[in-house]
Amino acid sequence: MTDAVDAARRPPSIRASIEEYARGLVGGLLFSLPLLYTMEVWWTGAIVQPYRLLILLPFTYVLLLGYNRFAGIRRDSSWVEVAIDSVEELGLGVVTAAGVLFLLGRIGPGFSFEEILGRVIIEAAIVAIGFSIGTAQLGAGDEEDSGKDDEDSRDSWPFAREVVIAFCGAILFAANVAPTEEILVIAVETSPLRLLGLAITSFAMGSIILHFSKMKRSTAAMRDDERMATLFGSTIMYAVSLGASAILLWFFGRFDGVAFDVALSQLVVLGFPAILGASTGRFLLDP
Repeated sequence: MTDAVDAARRPPSIRASIEEYARGLVGGLLFSLPLLYTMEVWWTGAIVQPYRLLILLPFTYVLLLGYNRFAGIRRDSSWVEVAIDSVEELGLGVVTAAGVLFLLGRIGPGFSFEEILGRVIIEAAIVAIGFSIGTAQLGAGDEEDSGKDDEDSRDSWPFAREVVIAFCGAILFAANVAPTEEILVIAVETSPLRLLGLAITSFAMGSIILHFSKMKRSTAAMRDDERMATLFGSTIMYAVSLGASAILLWFFGRFDGVAFDVALSQLVVLGFPAILGASTGRFLLDP
């Protein structure tokens, strides 16, 4: 027993560390490439107010803390270890985002320091979350201590865990379209009746995804109870999706100088990809 505990606490080998970084890099690029190639994000990086960047960094760090604690590859880690991992992933996100933007010619000589800083920080937020998810997802089968202790960790804070994973999923999916002009165009040109239909469709899609994911994991005797749980879960997921959408729209300045009805319309439009990310995040982002 002592040998097993010592083995669990032993620092990972160089090879294991390299493999973990490689998994993280794949995940970081997988989720962030659309944003790295999006012109509106480059523009935002050039004009974004400094206080929004100061808010973005701790916001991203909190997301990393939550995901690493509830769904990371080492869910039995202490909060100190989770905090250190999150700092490391945020730093790697910054380095990766800067490297890719440099190779794409979006930063470098000829750009102002403020423009470079804005673009790197904005892109690094999604890259860092992708790092965390890639490390956990692509290495989900590597841990030898994923038995009972892992399940106990999963069930300690079930509601918080579901909300955190849903929020990460909503951010990752919606962030790919939130900075684009198309969101505003659709919001302005779509009639209120169609927007209502889009909101209903968003909720229905989230419910369907949650229903089938719960049915897959439940027994026949549990399925009657799962229907009520699905309805409750869908309501929470849609609320989380709208919250994530509002944060993204605010950060990219989509609420600046627009009427309330336009802001609300944008929220409904972005809520559709957000609810898909929130509801599928339960089993796509959770190893």
